[in-house]
Amino acid sequence: MPAHNAEAYIKEAIGSVLKQSYEFWELIVVDDCSKDNTGSIVEEFAAKDPRIRYYKLEKNKGVANARNVGINMAQGRYLAFLDSDDVWLPDKLTAQISFMERADSSFSFTSYEMIDGDGRPLGKRVEVKSMVYDYETLLRSNVIGCLTVVLDLAKVGEVRMPSVRHEDYATWLSILKKGHNAHGLPQVLALYRRTEDSLSGNKIKSAKWTWDIYRNVEGLSMLKSALLFIQYVGHGLKKHYLT
Repeated sequence: MPAHNAEAYIKEAIGSVLKQSYEFWELIVVDDCSKDNTGSIVEEFAAKDPRIRYYKLEKNKGVANARNVGINMAQGRYLAFLDSDDVWLPDKLTAQISFMERADSSFSFTSYEMIDGDGRPLGKRVEVKSMVYDYETLLRSNVIGCLTVVLDLAKVGEVRMPSVRHEDYATWLSILKKGHNAHGLPQVLALYRRTEDSLSGNKIKSAKWTWDIYRNVEGLSMLKSALLFIQYVGHGLKKHYLT
């Protein structure tokens, strides 16, 4: 869990991990040099539950770096991600890890619902199909919510997020490009907090970041990038306005 000036929501985020029906977890909170009370809040939780580990960075270097620090500290076989303003539903880890063990899956993700800054449902959800996603499928649309991902490190190997915008999308592509597949679970198991920072202005930035991944990270041709980008825009409109 990367955290930067997260005092408004991090109690709820940590609380959702504590409520997991799956008990064999560790929560690593990497504080990206917060200036508010984030640290004291996390330390209070950590003092009560040894499964919670807190690490504060001396300099703010961004979310990709914070996630990589947490990944390096992780001791378990399975790796999951949760931002400091999002929420897991209680059976999230149980459902996904059980599925992955049954299906011999290395990578799973799920549907999720959107909430506002006060935690109220927005009546929108990102639906995931019960299907297997390969590299080419994921290029057409980033349907994978970072807060829903579980990776089996014994199968996918080393994971490191690049220092680019949409670092999570670039990471999923790098894993699938190696030949792994991602399994979608249609069950809603997480809540994504959609605030003013994630509205229309950032959608334009997000589109630019996706184009940059096509051209400069994946090294795709101009023609293929353009065709994929048209599909990306279409999926984005459906995701944010039609669901």
